[in-house]
Amino acid sequence: MNVVSSSSVPAMPIAPTGLAERVAIAAGDIKLSHSIFAMPFALLASFLARPARMPWRDFGFALVLVVVCMFVARSWAMLINRLADRLLDSRNPRTSKRAFASGRLSQTFGIALTLSLGAAFLGVTSVFWFAFANPWPVMLAIPVLSWIGLYSFTKRFTWACHLFLGTSLAASPLAAAIAINPEVLGLPSGQSVGVPEGTRGALLCLAAMVTFWVAGFDIIYSLQDVDEDRRERLYSVPSRLGVRGAIWISRALHGAALYCLVLAWRMEPRLGIAFGAGVALVALLLIVEHVILARRGKAGLDAAFFTMNGLVSLVVGGLGIADTLL
Repeated sequence: MNVVSSSSVPAMPIAPTGLAERVAIAAGDIKLSHSIFAMPFALLASFLARPARMPWRDFGFALVLVVVCMFVARSWAMLINRLADRLLDSRNPRTSKRAFASGRLSQTFGIALTLSLGAAFLGVTSVFWFAFANPWPVMLAIPVLSWIGLYSFTKRFTWACHLFLGTSLAASPLAAAIAINPEVLGLPSGQSVGVPEGTRGALLCLAAMVTFWVAGFDIIYSLQDVDEDRRERLYSVPSRLGVRGAIWISRALHGAALYCLVLAWRMEPRLGIAFGAGVALVALLLIVEHVILARRGKAGLDAAFFTMNGLVSLVVGGLGIADTLL
């Protein structure tokens, strides 16, 4: 009779039982800290869209709502991603320990949490209607959630999945601007608060900048999974065009992002010296990012992806807000 040692049997993941524990695991799995990539752009757009006659107290309340909406919407989209990719993640050594891929959290719990976040997003966006007579956030809530959730499925059929992710994050400044002042993007508000000259074009250029910037660094991020993507027959730029081609496309996208940022600076008169210095600093950060990648390869991904791009968003958002206040 063969006796199998208990030490040779793979340990099954211990499923948490408490609701708070499961929510905490889900929150850690979707990396709430990565909200830093989009949040500063949403805040900057809010300041640019603010009508001159809007009291600061009202604006502060609206800003809190924008931040809450950002966290809820991003969490919803990331949960969709983790659920959609749970089987793919389980076969990838880099992602096999994720909560849904490893079985620590059940698919049923993930779906329930996703539905709860969707309902919460509808609830928070409806506050704009009751508090500011602005129905657009809640009217656009479901289309926005649908769009930002679509990214998780695009890598199954198109190499443009990176651009889809870019547009998902680019929705942040546009949605924030609509929440503060719908007229800034040509939507009727019934209040006739007016739009500063150049603001609409600057916001659109800012959204374009986010699209190209995010697509560029998502290509860099996907370099670490190029072999797995090929094995799973997934569409990504590295898996389809190779590492060298992907890096050059990432550089081109970041060049386009910098061009859009310059256009936004030139279009909006309230963006002055501080933002201009920020544009120059962003150019330097993007160059450093690609130098790190060229010299260190995959070993430099943490610095190239997280550190440099986190700084890009903070620089653009922080210095842009400083200019609007001054």
